[in-house]
Amino acid sequence: MFFKLAVVRGTARLGAVAALLAVPGALCGTAAADATSADATAQSTTVQTEQVPLREAIGRLEVAPERRDGYDREAFKHWVDADRDGCDTRREVLLAEAVQAPELGGRCRLVGGTGTWHSYYDDVQVTGSRGLDIDHLVPLAESWDSGAHAWDAGRREAYANDLDDPRALIAVTARSNRSKSDQDPREWLPPHAPALCRYIGEWTAIKLRWALSADGAEKTRLTELAADCPDDPIEIVFAG
Repeated sequence: MFFKLAVVRGTARLGAVAALLAVPGALCGTAAADATSADATAQSTTVQTEQVPLREAIGRLEVAPERRDGYDREAFKHWVDADRDGCDTRREVLLAEAVQAPELGGRCRLVGGTGTWHSYYDDVQVTGSRGLDIDHLVPLAESWDSGAHAWDAGRREAYANDLDDPRALIAVTARSNRSKSDQDPREWLPPHAPALCRYIGEWTAIKLRWALSADGAEKTRLTELAADCPDDPIEIVFAG
């Protein structure tokens, strides 16, 4: 196991998006100027990370009963434009994860039918963003059940728009995302079998990142699944 402190400037996703927006003609008007300004004023942030073998990481998940009482999706303000570059969180993810970059119009509008993405849940190549959803890898309802019910509004907003860990929000086919809904790995797994080990590692990493618990059945299932996966280290990037 390795422990380290890392210094990062902004986020990998925001950096990639800023670079795309800086391409002449990619965006017009104030959005491009805002992107340049946001990139120029990005501040260094110290984040704590840890490399933990998969099975040990699952073992670290705190077991607690789920609590769904009071859940409302609107308690998580999402798809905000935190850096005011004209691109909300959804578009930031789409731009960062594109295999082939889409064409952009004014105010970060993705031109229909352009751009290509790979949905790892079902191993599908998608052209055009309309067939995609942005999935909270650990769904909002699941996060509520696992501890987010006790957070203030600001922390829930940070969770719902988490661009600091590229595993938290991912572009996948709408069909796979809606099949998953708010289910945990005991109830749903990616239909593309080779994606399973990646998925449970990312699920565990996001739960530990945000200090979210797991119910007993969920942790048992993760442990069972991990027995058939390489016990490689996964990186935990702890939320501030």
